[in-house]
Amino acid sequence: MEEFSGEEGSFNSEEASNSVKECIQSIIGEESYRQDTVNQWTAKIVEQALTLLVKQTKSYKYIVSCAVMQKSGAGLHTANSCYWDTVTDGVSS
Repeated sequence: MEEFSGEEGSFNSEEASNSVKECIQSIIGEESYRQDTVNQWTAKIVEQALTLLVKQTKSYKYIVSCAVMQKSGAGLHTANSCYWDTVTDGVSS
């Protein structure tokens, strides 16, 4: 994962990550997993994360994906592919 924090107009993955972590903490906090609230949690996390990222007033396009699952020993496999400008674009997970 590359981070471009020193250049003007470049993506700062640490700043984005901190914003999203604050968002998740404010919505889920220390609550235990409850299947009946997962849809609400994911919708709120995505909506609030996008709002926080846009408030940083950077001219980026954002993609937010959220998965909430119970810790049960099961694995989670995901994949994605992106094509972007490695000088100005970035990722945070």
